[in-house]
Amino acid sequence: MPPLRFFLQISVSQRGLSVTEFGLIAPILAVMLMGVLDMGHTLYMQSVLQGAMQKAARDASLETGTQSSIQAAIDASVTDQVQKLARAATVTISRNNFRDYSKAATPAMEPFTDTNGNGTCNGGEPYEDSNNSGSWDTDNGRTGQGGAQDNVVYVAKVVYPRLFPLMRMVGLPVNVTLNASTALINQPYGDQASVTIRNCP
Repeated sequence: MPPLRFFLQISVSQRGLSVTEFGLIAPILAVMLMGVLDMGHTLYMQSVLQGAMQKAARDASLETGTQSSIQAAIDASVTDQVQKLARAATVTISRNNFRDYSKAATPAMEPFTDTNGNGTCNGGEPYEDSNNSGSWDTDNGRTGQGGAQDNVVYVAKVVYPRLFPLMRMVGLPVNVTLNASTALINQPYGDQASVTIRNCP
């Protein structure tokens, strides 16, 4: 076959074109597919975590929720539900309680009478010891479940390896970090602890 005819046949040949196109498109398609699956898994994990937190907070708001063994069982239930979706997930749970809901929504300093106008509780100024710590605090919350009628902010942080480790090739971190929180009022199974009025040093 003359060389000129051979090159003309190659230039018009369609054989192998589909394989070449697929080879160019397949990696991009695979990365997009993994990204969609990874995002879907993350969104599903977030909804499961939030639902588990809501149930856990309702269970903890009962009078029995003040017992450390019950709190541990409630926390273990949240961890178990998360680890059904991601076995290697680490779950960190914390509770902070506040005397009323407005303080739980926007944790702030304990209220005080600023007689000298310097914005700091000092010079014997009276303040409301909301968390009964014995001193004036810039955060009026207390760690733990609290007591009757206290407002509790229940927070969980979940860290787990990404569903597809290859996603770090497109700049995503190796681990996924999710946060969920809910706030509920403990049931009125008793009288709420009284607030102590103290004086700043």
